[in-house]
Amino acid sequence: MLKRIILSVTVCCFAFLAIAQDTTAFKAETFTSSADHVLPYRILYPDDFKKGKKYPIVLFLHGAGERGNDNVSQLIHGSKLFADAANRKKFPAIVVFPQCMKESYWSSVEVDRTQTPFTLSFDYTKPITLPLQAAIELLQHIIAQGSVDQSRVYISGLSMGGMGTFEAVYRYPELFAAAMPICGGADVNAYDERVAKVPFRVFHGADDAVVSVEQSKKIVEKLKALNVSVEYIEYPGVNHNSWDNAFAEPDYLSWMFSRKRKK
Repeated sequence: MLKRIILSVTVCCFAFLAIAQDTTAFKAETFTSSADHVLPYRILYPDDFKKGKKYPIVLFLHGAGERGNDNVSQLIHGSKLFADAANRKKFPAIVVFPQCMKESYWSSVEVDRTQTPFTLSFDYTKPITLPLQAAIELLQHIIAQGSVDQSRVYISGLSMGGMGTFEAVYRYPELFAAAMPICGGADVNAYDERVAKVPFRVFHGADDAVVSVEQSKKIVEKLKALNVSVEYIEYPGVNHNSWDNAFAEPDYLSWMFSRKRKK
């Protein structure tokens, strides 16, 4: 039994070190938005980054459980894609992980936590949330530095970040070349033909007990009705952590980086 405990602790320690190593390539920065919100974020530049050269950029939005100011736990998920040296070499890009404050959301969603899955109510007629506005301004600030290929600006997010991904595209459809929301939801009634040029790839676990899979199915049907290029991937037997499956898709990065913003 003692041997098993020691082995377990050792494995946990190695797992922690792996996570720590994954975050070291992501430089910690802060950005002050027009509303004077100080937004911590992590940013990764290509290994051979050259100022003035044009690179794609990816905005990753984490889930509600990763809110706060530590700016590290959010890197456990999507950052693994770019912690891999082979991926960084094959898909050189600027990758940004902004940090949502603990008391807020990426999306204008009201959550009834008495229900399982949660009952979510979206209303895009409300003002954009402070963190999402700051994240968009941060993205625009980085683009303005001159090293971003503006035809290849991407956004992806999981859970609350999936909701933020949907809302970001709704509010700034001219900005993004592709969107990849995971186990999120959106204001179906608000979506209109303005988003028609942005292709979507939507992921959800069929057995999600936190955010109902119906949230994704409804918005996918709305996107199809708007003639949006949309692909829906559902994982049978998978619960809320469907991002593990999504990030493991062999063409996750190639699908995203092959998309260019339509003029």
